Amino acid sequence: MLSVDDLFKGRHFDRDVIILCVRWYLRYKLSYRELVEMMAERGVSLAHTTIMRWVQRYVPEFEKRWSRFARPVSGSWRVDETYVKIKGRWTYLYRAVDKAGKTVDFLLRAKRDVAAAKAFFRRAFASRGRLPHKITLDGYQASHRAAREVLAQHRGGARTKLRSSKYLNNLIEQDHRPIKLRLGPMLGLKRFRNAAITIAGVELMHRIRKGQFKLGTLRIKEGRAPEIWNAVLAA
Repeated sequence: MLSVDDLFKGRHFDRDVIILCVRWYLRYKLSYRELVEMMAERGVSLAHTTIMRWVQRYVPEFEKRWSRFARPVSGSWRVDETYVKIKGRWTYLYRAVDKAGKTVDFLLRAKRDVAAAKAFFRRAFASRGRLPHKITLDGYQASHRAAREVLAQHRGGARTKLRSSKYLNNLIEQDHRPIKLRLGPMLGLKRFRNAAITIAGVELMHRIRKGQFKLGTLRIKEGRAPEIWNAVLAA
């Protein structure tokens, strides 16, 4: 992994400016051009396309570095998918949270079918390193089939209980809301790959807000966002 200095080496702008722009864009309902205006008031002149490139360049690095401090999630998952429009076409964001509402994983797919759901479950199981003991789904049978088939490929998969419950899945349906509220005003979701990276950044900010990272070992003296981010990225 690159040092934090090497990560921003060769950039025209100071790393604090880059981190701030990326963080604010992912967190708040701002367009790139609105963020350019806000930075101009701080004496920083830059183009909206510059911020766009920073988001695409740094979100994967930020996600990787924050994930080192992720808290574990519980073994009871709620799984659902929601809709995201990319270049005028609907795509599908598969998401899971645990029973406490903590994000388990997510995956953007072009279609809503068995193959897409299987891809999500493979990713979620691999990222967590263990199988959940319960998975709650809605009534969509493609998701049930996908979960059964992927679980069957794992030793102990038969012990994971699959169930349908509209009431219990209200938790994840409510958790979709902050993600959709941020994605709605975005005008830059024109390419699938770029959209996937942007969504990963929005999901990261959502996890940070939910307190899903354990940062005690960093011994951060001040709890302000700039100090926290610099400490995480430099660790």
